Amino acid sequence: MGWNSWDCFGGAVTEDQVVANAEFMAAELLPYGWDTVVVDIQWYEPDPGIEHGYNPVADPVLDAWGRQLPAPNRFPSAADGSFKALADRVHALGLKFGVHMMRGIPKKAVELDLPVLGGDTTAAQIADRENACTWNPDNYGIDHSKPGAQAFYDSQLALFAEWGVDFVKLDDVLHPPTQSVEIAAYSRAIDKCGRPIVLSLSPGKALSFAHLQALRENAEMWRISDDLWDDWESLKEMFQRAARWAPHQVPGAWGDADMLPLGRIGITAHAGPDRFSRLNFDEQRTMLTLWCAMRSPLMFGGHLPDTPPETLALLQNHEVLALLESSGSREVVRDHDLVVWRVELDGAEACAVFWLGDEAADLEVHLADVGSAHRTSARDLWAGEAVPVKDGSVRVRVPAHGARLLRLE
Repeated sequence: MGWNSWDCFGGAVTEDQVVANAEFMAAELLPYGWDTVVVDIQWYEPDPGIEHGYNPVADPVLDAWGRQLPAPNRFPSAADGSFKALADRVHALGLKFGVHMMRGIPKKAVELDLPVLGGDTTAAQIADRENACTWNPDNYGIDHSKPGAQAFYDSQLALFAEWGVDFVKLDDVLHPPTQSVEIAAYSRAIDKCGRPIVLSLSPGKALSFAHLQALRENAEMWRISDDLWDDWESLKEMFQRAARWAPHQVPGAWGDADMLPLGRIGITAHAGPDRFSRLNFDEQRTMLTLWCAMRSPLMFGGHLPDTPPETLALLQNHEVLALLESSGSREVVRDHDLVVWRVELDGAEACAVFWLGDEAADLEVHLADVGSAHRTSARDLWAGEAVPVKDGSVRVRVPAHGARLLRLE
């Protein structure tokens, strides 16, 4: 649970913006479990090309071993070539610090043929020039059959450990075909670095269960979709992905439904115009309900200090967030625009009733359909009020694109 800079700042986030979001999180959200601050893509680019997306030729700040360093014009405390000062500042707030990385080795390091620390080789010798990302210009892939190739990731993660990094979002590894060799190599480097670091994998379009065991062995979380933005049709599409992955969620290995594009987003780069989320309040509540029912990681995408009070309140509901600690969940009803989930709680169940239709609806949900026919009382966890149970069913009014979340006892 945390904040990631991508939805609001793209590849152009600055130190001041990271600190502002960290301080807000510590003050307003840490008591509810939100504790991780992630600096997303191209923090090593002095000029990230905020007006037109990625620059066609990357020019990252590198050390003598070809490892990316924070751009000091954007992160002044990194003038010594280290994120340690920023990580220390985040840690002092009681939070964890994370960074985004592209798989592979910087093209600039390959062009300069820089040595690989501990590998008795060079960047050019281990680069796989035919295996570069198609949408980002930063890196070539790594040919892990070459002697010394593993050493590059080992040295990169050793540097991150020195800085105090707690979380790495590794990108361009889940588009088919899955970059399984890259993922395993990165996981080995984390194991060697001497610091516990969560590994998050992105993006996950068309991700197959064929890779589930390898994902569980090498990472703590992995995306199950491409980038999710703030429109209803994209959120609606997520229902089928959540239903597929929910039964496979286990502690320490989580399918990730992607960031929450809520609050103020699109401020700079990549994410459309500067705006508040185009999802209305009912749709936002539906999103939080589905993510919590599925037990997905939660990464807020908006600039936290500008978050509207009603959106902030969605992030501060202890009883709803407690679904993340449930013992299991699954979709039990899908009938046209009606979707119902069952979540297994300690001594109770929760029933999430979603209405995907474009007009509000009055719905009757039979508790037998969710395996809870023996329950005699219900309480709406968003509204904090009792809902009558009569003849083994509940009757609720659900807004268009909305959700009701009931605790059954």
